[in-house]
Amino acid sequence: MMRPKMRVGDFLVAYLQKIGVTHLFGIPGDLVLNLFFKFGRPRGLEIITLSHEPGIGFAADGYARATGRIGVVCVTYGAGGFNMVNPVAGSFSERVPLLIVSGGPGEEERKLGQLIHHQAKEIDSQHRVYDEITCAAAVLDDPRRIADEVDRVVRTIWREQRPGYLEIHRDMVDRVIEVPAALRAWDGALEFAHSDERKTEEAARETAVRFNAAKKPAVIVGIETFRYKLQREVVKLVERMGAPCMTTVLGKGAFPMDHPQAMGVHIGAISPPAIRRRIDDADLVVNLGTLLTDMNLGSRAPQITRDRSIWAVGNRVNVSCHTYTDVGIRDFVRALQRQRQRLRRHRETVTYADNLKPARGPLTRKIAVADMLREVNRFLAGKRGWAVIAESGDMLFAGLDVRIGRGGAYLAQGYYASMGFGVPGALGLEIGTRKRPIVLCGDGAFQMTGAEIAQAPRYGLRPIVVLMNNGGWGIFRPVAEREDLLTIPNWPYAELARAWGGSGYVASTVAEFREALVDAEHAPSFALIETKVDPHDLSPVSRKYIEASARKAGVGRKTVAARKRVTVG
Repeated sequence: MMRPKMRVGDFLVAYLQKIGVTHLFGIPGDLVLNLFFKFGRPRGLEIITLSHEPGIGFAADGYARATGRIGVVCVTYGAGGFNMVNPVAGSFSERVPLLIVSGGPGEEERKLGQLIHHQAKEIDSQHRVYDEITCAAAVLDDPRRIADEVDRVVRTIWREQRPGYLEIHRDMVDRVIEVPAALRAWDGALEFAHSDERKTEEAARETAVRFNAAKKPAVIVGIETFRYKLQREVVKLVERMGAPCMTTVLGKGAFPMDHPQAMGVHIGAISPPAIRRRIDDADLVVNLGTLLTDMNLGSRAPQITRDRSIWAVGNRVNVSCHTYTDVGIRDFVRALQRQRQRLRRHRETVTYADNLKPARGPLTRKIAVADMLREVNRFLAGKRGWAVIAESGDMLFAGLDVRIGRGGAYLAQGYYASMGFGVPGALGLEIGTRKRPIVLCGDGAFQMTGAEIAQAPRYGLRPIVVLMNNGGWGIFRPVAEREDLLTIPNWPYAELARAWGGSGYVASTVAEFREALVDAEHAPSFALIETKVDPHDLSPVSRKYIEASARKAGVGRKTVAARKRVTVG
């Protein structure tokens, strides 16, 4: 409850509770200790601590993606704050709303002009760094403006769906401030930016005309529809259109994978053949919230010409050669739904397309990455309420061929692609949604942040980690001059899982992997399945992506082929 006068720390807790925050991810440190304890006091927030700040950052990111709420992080100054930079940069790139709260040295310490422990170049260096990778950043050093500054940063985080930063020096935590009456009366509802109504209606009218004139339209749904909480409305709109619907790499999961109109993941020129042919044949492609990134486009420029496309992204809508600025995706989708000129429903039988060929050989054969994906799909078929988190590296591309049923979730850093996201991101997802996650993770990424899985029993979490052990950073082997530089130590992964309080399995064949998945489902705590694959095996999409990237970089097909020694899955 907000009162006219409050201590800064108490005000911040009350403010976060007013906007619906229930969890806080963090690691205590001396320059933030007082504030950290205020967050965790009785009737405060539920505190989630892990082993290292990068894990905390990725967990809060996974929580925010999965719940649609703001993920809140509290770290100490310097050593904690700088450790958080990489996760926050990823959240900024992929439009995930996080609030990072950091401590800092007090006013008297700053006046002395001496170096403060944890300080980098200057006392305000950390603030300057976060100013670069957030949508709003503030140092709360003026008691007269603290309440308004907190409100400004949080509202900007929500409006832009990107991280924001607050630095509260330790001598300010118990400083009494006045809380404006407007904030005390506010109901805590956060709003998105409003579009220009006339431009929005005109863009929707022109889109409807173009769509109704099309004979073979298609729809591509991107990540903005998910970030701006439009999943249900987009499904209804796509159903009215009747056209086949694809998602992007970054937007996988934004449209239900088991929907009759779902066709799979569009990755530009390296899409599954059926998707590539369907987009090539389309006389109109409606792109809703699709970011123009190299990952989304398969490492090539857009192949969909402007005259046969509509792009609604980044607060603007391009209808062929006409551009409507100040039109947000939420208002555009809603304007399309209420068009007086009814959208003409197309009728087309849609078949979901992926990159997995039918399995061949006995179940006793040595498992390949493609086998692992087929078995995960087999395991998930018919199940509800499960989630899949794909780690960066080969598993990022492998995850594109995983299919999840209604009521599930899918997370991956499909653009920023930082290794280390998978395991802590899954912990954050399960904390926020209680969905049970399957983590697709390589051994290289696991050695970065995978040990955070040891925290799962503390919070009653039961993720299943499918750890692909290929003995190193395998995704780079096809183009590496020296493979020895990609080798990592071979940890006893299954033994570590058991030592940390979970269940551990080792699978070398398809049959062993299938059996381990079934057993892991009933494990009382987390489970880890070490899946041993050929060092040169890769997922089907990784092979295509590497070839496309090599061609873009000027590496010939023969050179790439000469370096590739992959098993056929």
